[in-house]
Amino acid sequence: MTETIVLGGGCFWCTEAVFDRVRGIVDVESGYANGHLEHPSYEDVCTGQTGHAEVVKLEFDPAVIGLRDVLLIFFGTHDPTTLNRQGNDVGTQYRSGVYTGSAAQAETARALLQELREEGAYDAPIVTEVEPLRSYWSAEDYHQDYFAKHPNQGYCAFVVGPKVQKFRQTFSRWLKD
Repeated sequence: MTETIVLGGGCFWCTEAVFDRVRGIVDVESGYANGHLEHPSYEDVCTGQTGHAEVVKLEFDPAVIGLRDVLLIFFGTHDPTTLNRQGNDVGTQYRSGVYTGSAAQAETARALLQELREEGAYDAPIVTEVEPLRSYWSAEDYHQDYFAKHPNQGYCAFVVGPKVQKFRQTFSRWLKD
């Protein structure tokens, strides 16, 4: 039986490209979460007026990878200390967030955040929000598997690629065969 969680780590192309390579992740889909507009488009979300975050919906096999390890990879491959931005991507749609489907998921996320804070894992305060998933909409087809389809596109080569490389180096034990 699989489990699903929704994560916002800035541009969904980056987060999707990382989790596509993680052993135990069954499916990754880019989308928009926790905004107030139904069926938002990418253009709508980019205005910053919809309340949505760019996210990935992860389906994972907890017999292979637990939620804690999924979240460790998530926190290790984006900057959870920058409010409403990742690198040059700025706006509320790029916020760091864990959008949960159960109280148990929220408890796991909050406990891990507390551990990271207590051990001083980052030089700045962690601003990641942990909230119940209130809404989710799939992103347009052209956003799905974007890095796999366009590895040489400028943003992919200079932003997504280095994040994937960081994952490979830092979390090599979780690489898919």
